[in-house]
Amino acid sequence: MVVVLIFPDLIEIYFNELPVKLAEFWEFLAAFLSLIGLTGLIFSILGFLISSKVKIKGLLWVMLFSFILCAICGFDTGLRYFNII
Repeated sequence: MVVVLIFPDLIEIYFNELPVKLAEFWEFLAAFLSLIGLTGLIFSILGFLISSKVKIKGLLWVMLFSFILCAICGFDTGLRYFNII
């Protein structure tokens, strides 16, 4: 109660800016996970070309996980967010 009386503007600013900050966080998270997915796809494709038959199963899991990340977050979301392209 005392905090509300002393800092009413601070609480109003906090609750007005909270949705904006959450939206920025989700946008950054989607862009970061998109870059992780693209990196995983690149490394798994290179791994298929270089590695032996034993590691193929692990690379399939990496490729599947990376493809799911790219499908959810978008292939170019991270590239555009971080101004890579």
